[in-house]
Amino acid sequence: MTLSFFDQFSSPMFLGIPLMALAIMIPWIMFPTPSSRWINNRVLTLQNWFINLFTKQLLLPLNMAGHKWALIFASLMIFLISMNMLGLLPYTFTPTTQLSLNMGLAVPLWLATVIIGMRNQPTHSLGHLLPEGTPVPLIPVLIIIETISLFIRPIALGVRLTANLTAGHLLIQLIATAAFVLMPLMPTIALLTTTLLFLLTLLEVAVAMIQAYVFVLLLSLYLQENV
Repeated sequence: MTLSFFDQFSSPMFLGIPLMALAIMIPWIMFPTPSSRWINNRVLTLQNWFINLFTKQLLLPLNMAGHKWALIFASLMIFLISMNMLGLLPYTFTPTTQLSLNMGLAVPLWLATVIIGMRNQPTHSLGHLLPEGTPVPLIPVLIIIETISLFIRPIALGVRLTANLTAGHLLIQLIATAAFVLMPLMPTIALLTTTLLFLLTLLEVAVAMIQAYVFVLLLSLYLQENV
């Protein structure tokens, strides 16, 4: 019984072929294609409003050089939100519960921000490794600590997204199983458990959106340090 709780996090297979790529591509199919018409339908209008609002808030502290990342950040935000939200539906698979996928998104984007900083302003980027006014005996220790913290950033990005979504899915499955078992034995307790399950599902919807926003926001802050 305990092992079956984690079966939902295994990559789905069909005839021995992993369907991970299909699960990643499906969210893009669901979004409407932008039109060149002057008057759009309500879905396109809502989608464009959300993208514009998110892009403005995200790129507000960045200079003009950082605005080149607007398309990447907006696409990544929509990609993560759609996968997180679709993973809350019954009998679906959430690709963002896989640490390999999240690290595959976090490491290249983090590395790109670091490379941009080293190429455009190497002195300023290396200056983050040593805070101003540091006593001389502490300089080697602080450089090591700051270097380690720099390389931990992509790991924290991937693990944070994976851990939050995995914990939420496990909680939902545990409470749903408890409600199903208690229904014939104690209907009142099962009803209370079902109410708790409904509230937890609403919380997980919020977590799915917030974690996608936090992932992209932290990447924009890393970019802000290097442009």
